[in-house]
Amino acid sequence: MNADRFAELVGRFSGLRVALVGDFCLDRYLEIDPARAERSIETGLEVFNVARVRSQPGGCGTILNNLAALGVGTVYPVGFAGNDGEGYELMHALGQVGCVDLGHFFLTNERRTFSYTKPLVIELGQPPRELNRLDFKNWTPTPKAVQERVAGSLATLAKGVDVMVLLEQVDEAGTGVLAGDLLNALGQIRNNYPDLLILADSRRGAGHFPAVGLKMNREEFAVLTGEPANIPVSNLCVAVSRLAAKRGQEVFVSLSEEGIVGAVSGSVAEHVPCCPVRGEIDIVGAGDAVMANLATALAAGAESGEAMRLAMAAASVVVHQLGTTGTASPEDLLPLVCAH
Repeated sequence: MNADRFAELVGRFSGLRVALVGDFCLDRYLEIDPARAERSIETGLEVFNVARVRSQPGGCGTILNNLAALGVGTVYPVGFAGNDGEGYELMHALGQVGCVDLGHFFLTNERRTFSYTKPLVIELGQPPRELNRLDFKNWTPTPKAVQERVAGSLATLAKGVDVMVLLEQVDEAGTGVLAGDLLNALGQIRNNYPDLLILADSRRGAGHFPAVGLKMNREEFAVLTGEPANIPVSNLCVAVSRLAAKRGQEVFVSLSEEGIVGAVSGSVAEHVPCCPVRGEIDIVGAGDAVMANLATALAAGAESGEAMRLAMAAASVVVHQLGTTGTASPEDLLPLVCAH
């Protein structure tokens, strides 16, 4: 991709309207100063003194941060948080993102806020060291009234957005945003708006999604298709092309250090390698950066190969940001995309 084509695609980002649907969570980082360690009088255990707290939207919120960094015009978060302290903090953090319209994100007493609390030991001259994470999740099915409210928002937004991005972050089926009623609503939206770009990702695999585009990793692809997980890239390209044609939708398979393979319906899958590693890396957030860039680029009119090159550049930028869930801006992407 040359600089002119890059500028053409990026220049369209500010006019895009994106519905971002799924599990938003709160990422809270507790920065621990080991020089201030104490011993508890009551328990005799070591006390970790927190010198700084950082909070930012995680899960779907990580994709949101990347969409904002890319300069997308309007993002509509679609989902919920608990009516609790973490929910207040998450709602506040979402509201600080300039491109966000919060008209379809709500607090509810029937759920608690999905949260990741990440203690980090910060030592001078050393990369941050993460301790055991503290997670807050819902372990019961999402109430039907909550599902219906989200499904109503989705039906409204389908009429006016350029792309829907779906992310299922929860491990237990039916406990998050993308529960049964919403999946049914997505099937109806696909029938009503066959040309609407919809791209989905789930840590539980993609088999339960209706006819939408899919982004997954190699292992998830193997489970979905029955192909061997260690299939060579050349054979994987054939299998991805076959699945894209069968579903009539986009299919992208991320391959970690080997890059990404992808195809749209009716096309031959292409393999795009990842960018070279430059020192120490932290892979947290790389998949969300890939998702954000694939969706944005495709919505802006990019070919699948162009979208994957942008996504690989974004992943490279993000993995080199240590101790945080990073993002990549067009200025970050330009030298990496146009160098190849």
